[in-house]
Amino acid sequence: MKENIVLEKAYKFALHIVELYRKLTDERHEYVLSKNLLNDGTNVGAYIESAQETETGVGFSHEMSIALQKANRTKYWLNVLHDGRFLDDEEYQKAYEDCAEIRRLLGSIVKTTRGR
Repeated sequence: MKENIVLEKAYKFALHIVELYRKLTDERHEYVLSKNLLNDGTNVGAYIESAQETETGVGFSHEMSIALQKANRTKYWLNVLHDGRFLDDEEYQKAYEDCAEIRRLLGSIVKTTRGR
């Protein structure tokens, strides 16, 4: 089986988002914004996984575009939770950097596949 870097990174990122969600709900008693973070942050990898099974390049590009949208929304929720003082600087920085890396990879993939 061929290694899929973006899928692996998105999976690890999803696990990190799940950890943040648990911390936000258990320790900080934040339930609304954290749910949005959980949904979008874990859906990034789900859409990348789905893209692997598409039968056309158009389908692949579409699924990867949605994954990029979810990653962009995840960045937004991370910013809101950090600026709202639910995430400290250390928690935020690691998640933000991982999200930015995934967004760069997905952006490149989407740009390349749209040109085909």
